[in-house]
Amino acid sequence: MTTAQTQELDVQPTPLALLLLGREADPKSERGVECPGDLPSPSDPDLVERARKAKEKLGDKVFVLGHHYQRDEVIQFADVTGDSFKLARDAAARPEAEYIVFCGVHFMAESADILTSDDQKVVLPDLAAGCSMADMATAEQVAECWDVLTEAGIAEQVVPVSYMNSSADIKAFTGKHGGTICTSSNAKRALDWAFEQGEKVLFLPDQHLGRNTAVRDMGMSLEDCVLYNPHKPNGGLTAEELRAAKMILWRGHCSVHGRFSLDSVNDVRERIPGVNVLVHPECKHEVVAAADYVGSTEYIIKALEAAPAGSKWAIGTELNLVRRLANRFAPEGKEIVFLDKTVCFCSTMNRIDLPHLVWALESLAEGNLVNRIEVDKETEAFAKLALERMLALP
Repeated sequence: MTTAQTQELDVQPTPLALLLLGREADPKSERGVECPGDLPSPSDPDLVERARKAKEKLGDKVFVLGHHYQRDEVIQFADVTGDSFKLARDAAARPEAEYIVFCGVHFMAESADILTSDDQKVVLPDLAAGCSMADMATAEQVAECWDVLTEAGIAEQVVPVSYMNSSADIKAFTGKHGGTICTSSNAKRALDWAFEQGEKVLFLPDQHLGRNTAVRDMGMSLEDCVLYNPHKPNGGLTAEELRAAKMILWRGHCSVHGRFSLDSVNDVRERIPGVNVLVHPECKHEVVAAADYVGSTEYIIKALEAAPAGSKWAIGTELNLVRRLANRFAPEGKEIVFLDKTVCFCSTMNRIDLPHLVWALESLAEGNLVNRIEVDKETEAFAKLALERMLALP
């Protein structure tokens, strides 16, 4: 409908519609961790009660894992919470649980299946809960990249290091080619190990974690890093550029953390004098360089637990976690706000909602196995090899 037609019918767009179209601003959206167009209130009490009854009926047969980025209505039913690797290890430590219900995303459930026994069955409540970062590196693309490195004469010098946020196929590729997995907590240790094995690293699939670790934590320069784009011939790089590089970064990123900008940091410092800026290492290099503290989700939580009362914090990570922390520490007088003014929920993580969780739990309680995540044996073997190398890091 044109503007003229709208005026003719005397129809005016609502303020919220204008906001969503980017034509207006709402000052109330800049008050920390709240936002206009907020998520609906937690699902109706019937669903909460149904989830409770189904979980109670299953008893020790089920173990529910909840990632930090899950919404509150789901996280309340988690037996343990944490980041992806911690949760996968927690699942492996519960061999008596027949069912592992992973409230997270697909690659996390794959990792849990790799680390648990054959008798345990991993369930993802919604199969559409994927990860945009993990999807940015496919097995075919990475195999083609290895061919490019081989043609450049450097493949034998390259050790792959893959972030935990990758598919089982990519983990298996890493294990098969002598590499290791890393988390955002141990990325430096993984890179130190890799450079003891070879002269160069192929870092998959998050360019920002790779770059930030190499430059910020290991003293390399930005010139030591090149960006391999799987959508361009030869990754968009010459053989000479590949030979000169120490870090070959895959062109992947987190769609949530990639949205934070240097302007976000500058703006929050202007609005909140004395604020501490704490960001995840998946953020862009300029954001990490401008922050006061940088660390994984577990690091962020521990930093806020140790923070003095009355301190002010702007957090650059997923909004569900930031809101939960803001509410948790408000009684201690800690002011915690979201780094950006724009809503930044992880859309795929939020696909695991209470209706899907209820369906999965009730199905299992009735003896029906649904949405099982199962990694084939060959992929599992090589992926587990890469994970075991990480576990053996000093």
